[in-house]
Amino acid sequence: QVQLVESGGGLVQAGDSLRLSCTASGGFYSSYTMSWFRQGPGKESRDFVATISRSGQVVYYAESVEGRFTLSRNNVTNTVYLQMNSLSPKDTAVYYCAASSHHFGPTVHPLGMDYWGEGTLVTVST
Repeated sequence: QVQLVESGGGLVQAGDSLRLSCTASGGFYSSYTMSWFRQGPGKESRDFVATISRSGQVVYYAESVEGRFTLSRNNVTNTVYLQMNSLSPKDTAVYYCAASSHHFGPTVHPLGMDYWGEGTLVTVST
């Protein structure tokens, strides 16, 4: 059983940067691909943001964040980082970290995830 804990959310202004972290425990971390999803206000579904391979060498991003967000991982500290730059109000959402043992590609689906964190709220004001 893998536990994921996100941190780093908060209230920022448009144009600001924020770095989210997700630390894993209870499992063999490097066996999992790691992804971030987000759920905006009033939305029922979680949208794909970014995903990273087990080694960290391959990363895919959603079009909406490409060029602004950077996903990385540290397999020694069992932590994945999402650096978010040039934030806009459209990025306001609860951000969720997720792990998968079998699902990876240019875009990943929430149903392919094995474990989820509780989420961290990012609010971007104008």
